[in-house]
Amino acid sequence: MTTIGISLEIPEPYGSALRARRASYGDVHAKYVPTHVTLLPPTEVDPAALGAIEQHLADVAAGFSPFTMRLGGTGTFLPISAVVFVQIAQGITPCANLESQVVSGVLERELQFPYHPHVTVAHDLDEHMLEFAMQDLADYHAEFDIDRLKLYEQRASGDWQVLREFPFGQEWCAGEPARGAA
Repeated sequence: MTTIGISLEIPEPYGSALRARRASYGDVHAKYVPTHVTLLPPTEVDPAALGAIEQHLADVAAGFSPFTMRLGGTGTFLPISAVVFVQIAQGITPCANLESQVVSGVLERELQFPYHPHVTVAHDLDEHMLEFAMQDLADYHAEFDIDRLKLYEQRASGDWQVLREFPFGQEWCAGEPARGAA
């Protein structure tokens, strides 16, 4: 089995800046997790299913157009989950539509929580640091375009590596080489 995740990566310079902030709060996940909006949380799959998963994601991405995402302010999932996040002020509907299509077909699964698109900036920290992160980024704002979704695989080191990118509005065939994989 291998662990995959599917997300919308927050582009530069915003992704690195938020990741550095996350690390400054003492969040060890910052070392391994790129700044993103989750479409499919970490999920174990049979590596033999990756071809079908890639085709599914290509089909989903082909039906979407690039959209503008605006981030603004913070929120938290406390007391249910020790998470502080930057809120999505614009782009919630495309994120929700993408998520519902990604988590269908070959990737259909029961999720632990209802989908709420967000950008995690602090996770599993003590209450003081969660509160600090929430206040520190309360006035944060950024705006950028999202034009693709990404399939990640978690490595043995804990790092998440891009396996393949799926640009919106483009047809794709399974035999094509990886697009933009790092």
